[in-house]
Amino acid sequence: MRTIFADTFYWAALLNPRDEWHIRVISFSKNLSSVRLVTTDEVLTEFLNFFSGYDMKIRQSVIERIQNILQNDYVQVIPQSHDTFLAGLELYRQRFDKQYSLTDCISMQTMKQLEITEVLTHDRHFKQEGFTILFE
Repeated sequence: MRTIFADTFYWAALLNPRDEWHIRVISFSKNLSSVRLVTTDEVLTEFLNFFSGYDMKIRQSVIERIQNILQNDYVQVIPQSHDTFLAGLELYRQRFDKQYSLTDCISMQTMKQLEITEVLTHDRHFKQEGFTILFE
């Protein structure tokens, strides 16, 4: 089974009809029925943080989406741990010349560990690390 990493970009664009990528992400998602998605607790935290300034209705939709993700048999959520933090921090330390977020570094380290090469994102930082971004 094909495995793809789902970045915050994907979850946010999937949920938000005002996002410029929403229609493309929805359309692309229709082809993911036989795909296992992997994400992390840190990505889900970033997803919640992204919508923290939105109204209560949107914030409730985000919570419902998170609950659906956590209950979905085709989505594996890698738990946050001190080890994932340290692995992300090490990549962050090694890439002072980049503008990677710590969450992205943790995601990249998770992808390397799980040998995942494709990521549902538009973030060029993943491309800089040799991953295939699926939205360009």
